[in-house]
Amino acid sequence: MEQREKFSSRLGFLLISAGCAIGLGNVYRFPIITGAYGGALFVLIYLAFLLILGIPVLCAELSVGRASQRSIATSFEQLEKPGQEWHWMKLLGIGGNYLLMMCYTVIAGWMLIYFFKYLTGDILTVPAAELGAHFGSTIGNTGLVIGSTFATIVICFLICSLGLQKGVERITKYMMLALFALIIGLAVYCCTLEGAGEGLKFYLIPSADTLKNVNIGTVISAAMGQAFFTLSVGIGAIAIFGSYIGRDRSLMGEAVTITALDTFIALASGFIIFPACFTYNGGVTADASTVGASFLFTTLSSIFNAMPGGRIIGALFFLFMIFAAYSTVIAVFENIIAFWMELTNLKRPVIAIINIGLMMVLSLPAVFSCGIWGKVSVLGMGFLDLEDFIVSNILLPLGSVIYVVFCTSRYGWGWQSFHGEVNAGSGLKLPKWIRTYMTFVLPVIIIVLMVVSLAGKFT
Repeated sequence: MEQREKFSSRLGFLLISAGCAIGLGNVYRFPIITGAYGGALFVLIYLAFLLILGIPVLCAELSVGRASQRSIATSFEQLEKPGQEWHWMKLLGIGGNYLLMMCYTVIAGWMLIYFFKYLTGDILTVPAAELGAHFGSTIGNTGLVIGSTFATIVICFLICSLGLQKGVERITKYMMLALFALIIGLAVYCCTLEGAGEGLKFYLIPSADTLKNVNIGTVISAAMGQAFFTLSVGIGAIAIFGSYIGRDRSLMGEAVTITALDTFIALASGFIIFPACFTYNGGVTADASTVGASFLFTTLSSIFNAMPGGRIIGALFFLFMIFAAYSTVIAVFENIIAFWMELTNLKRPVIAIINIGLMMVLSLPAVFSCGIWGKVSVLGMGFLDLEDFIVSNILLPLGSVIYVVFCTSRYGWGWQSFHGEVNAGSGLKLPKWIRTYMTFVLPVIIIVLMVVSLAGKFT
């Protein structure tokens, strides 16, 4: 195996790790469920769960990566004791990476299509009442979606093939900085709209009427789920970046910074969506229980089409969405390439070429599920929804439990080793008193969350 590369700067590590966590769900799902589940009340509960759920799991995954200096392929083998079987986690991890990309690259391709629709102005002529049908016909155009999906796969793997510093770090760093600039610019613009005051009030101030209409148990469950899944922990996609850094900074501090960047994007998206909705759409029309990616292409598209300068705003918004999607794709592709590099003697460019072909084939069921296989379902879901459900509701929480138990149990890596690794370097420290919570309480919370999620889906 080639000598392991390292990030050239701490900024590169933070932006790329945050880019892996920041995804499409941050932008369209977070503000909608925030509004539906009590506004500021939901935000406070969400932030609390980030602290008690997200950050500890993020610390565990980063620690395994940095201590082993390996990807999910061999990280557990490096740290487990003789005779232990934790290394089988690599099957869940790499399987989760591939399964996630099988559906995620398709949705990222949709962003690419709509960016060009706004860039050319074609979508501006579509009446608001027909945007839903237009979206359905767009994703049902198998040739078009294959082209956008394959373009996403080729672009992101080619970036990874250039190397960690010259490809992944350099490109993602500029892309993430552009992402932050775009969302701040769009948020400032939308906050100057006529209905911005009412939109921000709905978003940020819990009213008595809102609180009467929500079930506190539902709010807690929704906040817990959003906080846990937003960081993309559990399948080694974050651990790989821990393996590329030194021990000069504590991982607790880095985990807090990554979480803060991820949360900033989620919160900032609300400053775009709610002022726009209340100015041009008479309020929020999407329901938290049903909102999906289609919200971007129907409700938001109708708003952009009604705005003065909507062609430019729409193009910039979908460019921002491309950056959000591609940052995650590049991060996961880097984990896949590292996996292959540790288990084979192949070079990066060769691995990238092999996986371009492999990922193109694997993405086809999700592509076809919106078109020629539209009537095919498994457990009541099409292939795209099924793949997303398995990753989000099973593999991420299950993998997170494994990481936490491995780091805290004497039958795994062990608390002393984990605690020493996570606190190595300057910065915030993980307190010793949290040991009992991480060992006995946190795994139970994650398992309960997973069971409740599965029960809710199938009942």
